[in-house]
Amino acid sequence: MPLFNMHQIRTHLGRGQRLLGIDPGQKTIGLALSDPLLMLASSYGTLKRGKLSVIAAEIGRIAAREEVGGLVCGLPLSMDGSFGPAAQAAHDWMLNLSDLVGLPAAMWDERLSSSAVNRMLIQDADLTRQRRAELVDKLAAAYMLQAALDASATRPETV
Repeated sequence: MPLFNMHQIRTHLGRGQRLLGIDPGQKTIGLALSDPLLMLASSYGTLKRGKLSVIAAEIGRIAAREEVGGLVCGLPLSMDGSFGPAAQAAHDWMLNLSDLVGLPAAMWDERLSSSAVNRMLIQDADLTRQRRAELVDKLAAAYMLQAALDASATRPETV
């Protein structure tokens, strides 16, 4: 299945279907879920990084349970916006995951999402390093998905 942009993936969704945000980290995969109106992203949980077939099966179960109609994966572009090896790996991984799950997918720039979440957890929540490590992937997924939802939302025309 090809990857779509955010505007295209919204048109593929059925009424009331949600988007699942995915932040594929080195050890864990952060998950976030949109509301049915595609306005708000909330952290959902994490999966342990492992075999793609196992991850796809779990994401398929989540998608069925939560009425997910599409996937949005974080795209780790280089700081200068270029498409480096990490971005290529995430792109290829998402193409395969989308095929296995049978859902359309889009990629969204995730630069600095983990840094922003870590900064918030340090400044506002005063959490220990271990507790931050447990939360950062799923919160980064929500941060990335919210940015994608905000950027792709249709705005009413003003007169």
